[in-house]
Amino acid sequence: MYEVVEKTRPKVLVCDGNEAAAWGVVLSRPDMVAVYPITPQSSLAEYVAQFVADGVLDAELVEAEGEHSVLSVLHGAALAGARTYTASCGQGLAFMFEPYFRTPNLRLPIVMSIVNRDGISPQCVWGGQQDAMTVREVGWVQLFCETVQEVLDTIVMAYRIAEDRSVMLPVNVNHDGNYLSNGIVRIELPDQEEVDDFLGTPDVNWHVALDPDRPMGVDPLTGGSSGPGPSLFVRYRQGHCEGMQNALQVIVDAHAEWAQRFGRSYAPLVEEYRLDDADYAIVTIGSMAGAGKDAVDAARERGERVGLIKIKTLRPFPVDAFVCALDKVRAVGVVDRAVCFGWNSGPVHQETRAALYHCGARIPCLSLIGGLAGADLTQAHFDRAIAETARLLSGPCPRQPVWLNAQD
Repeated sequence: MYEVVEKTRPKVLVCDGNEAAAWGVVLSRPDMVAVYPITPQSSLAEYVAQFVADGVLDAELVEAEGEHSVLSVLHGAALAGARTYTASCGQGLAFMFEPYFRTPNLRLPIVMSIVNRDGISPQCVWGGQQDAMTVREVGWVQLFCETVQEVLDTIVMAYRIAEDRSVMLPVNVNHDGNYLSNGIVRIELPDQEEVDDFLGTPDVNWHVALDPDRPMGVDPLTGGSSGPGPSLFVRYRQGHCEGMQNALQVIVDAHAEWAQRFGRSYAPLVEEYRLDDADYAIVTIGSMAGAGKDAVDAARERGERVGLIKIKTLRPFPVDAFVCALDKVRAVGVVDRAVCFGWNSGPVHQETRAALYHCGARIPCLSLIGGLAGADLTQAHFDRAIAETARLLSGPCPRQPVWLNAQD
């Protein structure tokens, strides 16, 4: 827990998650923004463009011809010393994949929102987390938000994390398409001077810098079967892995300082909800956690000893924090808004099963999949998830997933 400082008279806005993300961008003062619209991210790009046009944000805006160009533009900008931002989702993220893969390996601290969306086919433009889950092994730090306020706050914290010299990696701030991107709520806008002090001077390209007076090769051909190439390639991969692991503590520290400065605290890695005396728990990620907590509260009123574990940081995966939570229960049910095709389950379910290897006892772990293609994940769905997970305490764990919206 962190010490929270009460703030007085905050500036209040009523807006949706995409506008909140855009305000987070404004407060972070990027030098360059490159965007290409795609549903449900489009209004985020429009908000940022409007802020630039109105002079609210003093940044260069590049409206590129596609997502591949968007990230390629930002590569050059970051290498020249600019703080940068973009946003995408779904098939746009897929079109961006080549420079997306290169970004973390160049150690460029770009911040990018993913307004989570399900994948095709069949054609779909609605929410889901298949996009972010599909690219989770590429090497970006990945943070997931539960609320609109958390979207704004996490955008700002993402720059602090990305530009830390022990990390120097790009960060994805994920918020669920439709539910958070279009859901309108009251938020508080941090003071610009306080955000400036929190972020400090941009520290983007101390390791590589495009400078005509100091020419250098960036991203040269490296590897092969002989000479220094293979070992040099290994050093790049080792350094990247070390940066990811360093990010865990940096994420914790950034959230702690944010709570002290701005009065709002979030569990940086894993949130434990009503877990201390729980027999079993459901695992969630993103905006679904709100409905999950309501269902847990209702189950508690019925006398059921259930808790909830919410993952905020998916990459790097917070193994120690997650295992600490899992060790408190005797069974878990993992609710995914995406699928892991090769395992016939959800991707977070697979992450959970890997973490369970480090637990003190063998804990049954059920896969539940719901909320695909914009389908609602309501308290009733979580009531079922809780009931299905409770059965693991006295019976076998099914190897097949439970499809929560199959009969909706």
